Amino acid sequence: MNILFMGTPEFAVPTLKKLIESEHKVVGVFTQPDKAVGRKQVMTPPPVKACALENNIPVFQPTTLKTAEAEELIRSLSPDVMVVVAYGKILPLNILEIPKLGCINGHASILPRHRGASPIQWALLCGDKRTGVTTQLMGEGIDTGDILLTEETDILDNETAGELHDRLSLITASLMLKTLEGVEKGTITPIKQDDSLANYAPIINKEMGYLKFDKPAEEICNLIRGFNPWPAAYFMLEGKRVKVFASKVAQSTDKASGTVIKSDGELIIACADGTALSLTEIQPEGSKRMTARDYLVGHKIVEGSRVGE
Repeated sequence: MNILFMGTPEFAVPTLKKLIESEHKVVGVFTQPDKAVGRKQVMTPPPVKACALENNIPVFQPTTLKTAEAEELIRSLSPDVMVVVAYGKILPLNILEIPKLGCINGHASILPRHRGASPIQWALLCGDKRTGVTTQLMGEGIDTGDILLTEETDILDNETAGELHDRLSLITASLMLKTLEGVEKGTITPIKQDDSLANYAPIINKEMGYLKFDKPAEEICNLIRGFNPWPAAYFMLEGKRVKVFASKVAQSTDKASGTVIKSDGELIIACADGTALSLTEIQPEGSKRMTARDYLVGHKIVEGSRVGE
């Protein structure tokens, strides 16, 4: 089959590589425009673009697909099917209708749960024990299309969003190949989603990672995992931001939320409902990531003081 691939971040690269290695032909790659990255604002290509260029595949980076030019370009590539993984743009109906076998999206959740931009992070934030990948026929709605195949996986204890991201990207790649085989042979029956079971996973931002310790420790621990590596959960200490990358639920306590229970060799903070959290890996503002134990060697935090307010 002739495949037109649409994707942008690192998550989409394993799928593109699998397609390139398969018996199918990738006739082109659509990805987001290059962006300025870092303090020096260096113009940097998306990971998908870099992969495509390494394999001599034509790359297109339109700012929008809602033009006659974009439609004409896609039609000129004559794709049998379009594969979309974390592209980052909404495909209008006239684009969706071009390939004869449709547009197939790989989404990092078991739909209809966690529709939207950040399913991996929200699976952790919600305390889910299982997640997975869904391939779906794309429609005009956001992740509302008919389900083709799914593959589930357990979320591991203390697994971070970054770790889960890497695992699901590989699952997506393998499941997409199975899906394309089934679609080509006509052996997959699309299944409509049950909208009553749907929830939405909106894009996350830095402010959502602010820790006030007014929630149970397990919920805060899930937030820390969900925001690792980006944008990182954080709390305020002496007017400066301290990022938190790892934690574990500690012993119960009767102290008020936000109270420092222990700061000698271990940083334990009281949370809601009599719970407490040990912050195990942190990054103080202006410093590198380190264990809380290492930080406490040279920094005094008074037990009984309050943080996160």
